[in-house]
Amino acid sequence: MPIQRALLSVSDKSGLADFAKDLHDMGVELLSTGGTAKVLREADLPVIDVSEFTGAPELFDGRVKTLHPKVHGGLLHRRDDKDHVAQAKEHGIPAIDLVVVNLYPFEETIAKPDVSLEEAIENIDIGGPSMLRSAAKNYSSVTVVTDPADYARVIEEMREHDGSTTLGLREQMAVKVFQRTAQYDGAISNFLGRCQDSGCSYSLSLPLDMELRYGDNPHQKAALYGDFSKCFTQLQGKELSYTNILDIEAAADMILDFVRPTIGILKHTNPCGVGQDDEDLREAWKRAFETDRQAPFGGVIVCNRPLTEGVARIISEIFTDVIIAPDYESGARAVLQKKKNLRLMKLNEAYLSAKKAPVLRSAPGGLMVMDRDHTALGLDDLESKVVTERPPSEEEMRAMRFAWRVVKHVKSNAIVYARADRTLGIGAGQMSRVDSSRIAVWKAGEAGLDLKGSVVASDAMFPFADGLEAAAEAGATACIQPGGSKNDQQVIDAANKAGIAMVFTGHRHFRH
Repeated sequence: MPIQRALLSVSDKSGLADFAKDLHDMGVELLSTGGTAKVLREADLPVIDVSEFTGAPELFDGRVKTLHPKVHGGLLHRRDDKDHVAQAKEHGIPAIDLVVVNLYPFEETIAKPDVSLEEAIENIDIGGPSMLRSAAKNYSSVTVVTDPADYARVIEEMREHDGSTTLGLREQMAVKVFQRTAQYDGAISNFLGRCQDSGCSYSLSLPLDMELRYGDNPHQKAALYGDFSKCFTQLQGKELSYTNILDIEAAADMILDFVRPTIGILKHTNPCGVGQDDEDLREAWKRAFETDRQAPFGGVIVCNRPLTEGVARIISEIFTDVIIAPDYESGARAVLQKKKNLRLMKLNEAYLSAKKAPVLRSAPGGLMVMDRDHTALGLDDLESKVVTERPPSEEEMRAMRFAWRVVKHVKSNAIVYARADRTLGIGAGQMSRVDSSRIAVWKAGEAGLDLKGSVVASDAMFPFADGLEAAAEAGATACIQPGGSKNDQQVIDAANKAGIAMVFTGHRHFRH
C-alpha cells in the first residue's frame, strides 16, 4: 500500500526539509513534534503536531509526547489482520506508514570532558527508541528510517513503486534500527555502569563499516565495525587493511597532540620522525624526514594542517602507503592522484569525539576496556617540576615539551632525542631502556644529526642511573621523564654530576 502518513521526529535535521518536501509532493500527511515540526513549517510544509493527532499534550518538559496508544497503535497494528484493523477503526487509530526518527545525541553528550550525570540523563531518548522498535517490529507494513543517509533511497523506492516501498527495503531498514537501538542502549548502560562503578556488564553493538583488504597477513580475513568512515574519508587509493587502520589511528592520535604546524612520519604505529615549522610545512617535513630517511619507505605521513602542493611534490618522490591530513590543497590532490595506490585519508572533525572513547582490545574469552590516553599529561607548570640543581633553559623547556608529546606515542621502552621543533633520534619497543637509547643515538648518527645540546624524553621512569648517563654521553643536556623509581635520587645525582637539567612530569605514558 502507498505510504499515506509519516511521523517525523529527529535530532539530526540534516536533509530533513528536502526529504519531507518529497513526501508531501507524493501526498503523504506529515506528523511531527517540537523542533522537527518547526523546521518543517519554516520550509512551508503542512504539519500536524503529534499532540493534536493524539489529543494529548506534551508533558514534563517534552519527556512524554509520543508515548501514546494512538502513535504506537498506528505503528503496530497488523494491516493483514481483520481484528487488528477493526480495533484500530473502533478506537480511532489511523495507520502510520512511515517513521523517521534519529535519537537524542547521547554519545556526543557523554564525549564532552565536563559532562554531568544530569546532562547525560536528559539526553537519554525514550520516545524515539520506542517508536523505532514499534515500527521495526511491524516492518511488514511500516517503513522506518533512522539514518538521514537513507532518505534518498526511500524516496527513490516510493517513486518507483507508486508511493510504496518494497518488503526488502523495509526489512533492511528494520535491521538497521535494531542495530542502532542496541548500540544506543549499550552506550547508556556502559556510561551509567562506569559512573556508578557497579561492576555491570559491558555492551557493544556496532554496524559493519567495511570489509578490509586483509588482516595482519593476506591469509587473514578482517572487517571493520563502527563509525570509522565518519572519522576518516578515503579520497583515493587501495582498500584499507587491518594494519592500515592501526597505523591511521596511531598517526591521528599523535598529530592531535600538537598545536603548531606539524608533520609526522610513522611506521608500524611508531613515530620515526616529527617536525614543526610555523611558516613553511616543507620545513616541517624536512625536519621529520631527516630523523630517519629509511623507515618512511611504505610508511604513514600525517599533518595537522591542510597539505600543501609543495609538500605533496616532495612526498611524491618516495613510496608512501598512507597520507592523513585535515584537508588538501587542490594542487596537492592533483600531484598525489598520480599515485593511484596511495591511500589518501581526510581526518574529519568526528574523530575529535571518537578519540575520547575507551580503547577496546580482545582477550581470551572476552574483551579489555581501557580509558584512552588522549592527553599529554604533566606539562602544566613544568617549571615547578625541576628536580636537578640546574633548571632547564627556555629553549630546553620548549624542546622537552615537544619531545614529551612525541615519546607518548612511541612503543615502550621509548626514548626520544629532540630539539624544540624536530626529533633527532627515536628508540622504540626494546626490552631495556638503555637499548632504546642506544638505538635512538645510532639512528641519529646514521642520519648525520648531532645530539649535542639535545633533550631526551623517556616515556617511563629511568629505573637506574645508566639510562640517564647514556643520554648525557650522547650529548643530551636536559631530560624529561615521569620519575617514580625507588632509585630516583641516584638518577638525579647522575644528572647533577653531568650538568643535565631534569624535570619529573609525575605521569607515565607507556604504550604496550
